[in-house]
Amino acid sequence: MRARLALRVSGLVYEHREVALKAKPAAMLAASPKGTVPVLCLPSGEVLAQSLDIMHWALKQQDPQGWLPMSPEAQTLADVGIALNDGEFKAHLDRYKYPQRFDLGNGLQHRASGAEILMCWEAQLRANLHTHAQSHAYLSGAHWGLLDACVAPFARQFARTDRAWFDAQPWSQLSQWLTVFENSEAFAEVMFKHPVWLPREA
Repeated sequence: MRARLALRVSGLVYEHREVALKAKPAAMLAASPKGTVPVLCLPSGEVLAQSLDIMHWALKQQDPQGWLPMSPEAQTLADVGIALNDGEFKAHLDRYKYPQRFDLGNGLQHRASGAEILMCWEAQLRANLHTHAQSHAYLSGAHWGLLDACVAPFARQFARTDRAWFDAQPWSQLSQWLTVFENSEAFAEVMFKHPVWLPREA
């Protein structure tokens, strides 16, 4: 989702190929033998097979909304936040959402650990709301940026695992931030269900 978000905001034109991971097409495996999505094949022949790499590439081509950090301090904030999200938080999310995959009776301990990280995001959102004196708070600062786009899809997965529990937690700014994202035009566009791509007959 986050790779699609960055490609969308960049305004770059690209061919979208939806694949069924249970029947991976040969063209996909030839481009990226690891067989995971997303995969972006560049005109140069280079292949990007990590969502964060795709985001950085797209935004370095065109960044009309200023998603990329504009100062060393903002860059550090984004780097540290993305590392926390992609590392520790993602590990807790996976074990909370799919405890059986990790031979766990339940994922409640990992829910608690993930919630501690979400409370850090809540504190950051509250601080940014106070600093910038605006109606909506963003992790990146005064407006939605790279850190928001990287974290939001994973926070959404965490919330959807048990929405009633999530909505009962004391993170009002985080809930509002997530709601703004889920109600956005960008979210609707990247969640559009494309038909599965089929290679043309030779």
